[in-house]
Amino acid sequence: MVVKTIDDTEMKLESSDILEQRTAALKDLFPDVFTEGKIDFEKLRLALGDQVETGRERYGLTWAGKADAMRAVQIPSTATLTPVRGESVDWDTTQNVFIEGENLEVLKLLQKSYCGKVKMIYIDPPYNTGNEFIYPDNYRDSVGNYLRLTGQI
Repeated sequence: MVVKTIDDTEMKLESSDILEQRTAALKDLFPDVFTEGKIDFEKLRLALGDQVETGRERYGLTWAGKADAMRAVQIPSTATLTPVRGESVDWDTTQNVFIEGENLEVLKLLQKSYCGKVKMIYIDPPYNTGNEFIYPDNYRDSVGNYLRLTGQI
C-alpha cells in the first residue's frame, strides 16, 4: 500500500519485500536464468559453474521449523513503530530507542527505516515465561533438595 504525505511524496506502508529485492538482484546479474518469470535452477547452476556446491555433506546451522522461519522473513510487514513518549526517558535528547514487540516484525521494520543507522540490537528472548518450549526451561528445585545436593544437610 502507498499513501501520499502532506508534501505530496509517496510513502510505502510496509517493510521491504526481501524476496522481491533478491529476485530483482538475481535478474540483474543473471537475466538468462529466468524462464517465464521464474528461476530455472539448472540454468543458474550452469551459469555459476564450479561455484555451486552439489555435495550433501557440509557444515551448517539447522533446526526444526527453519524453512517456515525463512518463509516468514520474506513476508513484508505492515506494522508500525509507535513511540510512547510517556514511558521514555529523555525522549528529546537520547540517542537510544527501546522497542517492545515480536522480534521478527520489529527487525523487518528496522531494516527499512534504520538501515545503516543502528550500532547494536539487544534481543531479550522470553525465557521462563511459563510457555512450553521445545526444550525444558523450568529448572526449579526445592530448597531442601538444593541443600542436600550441595552437602549442606
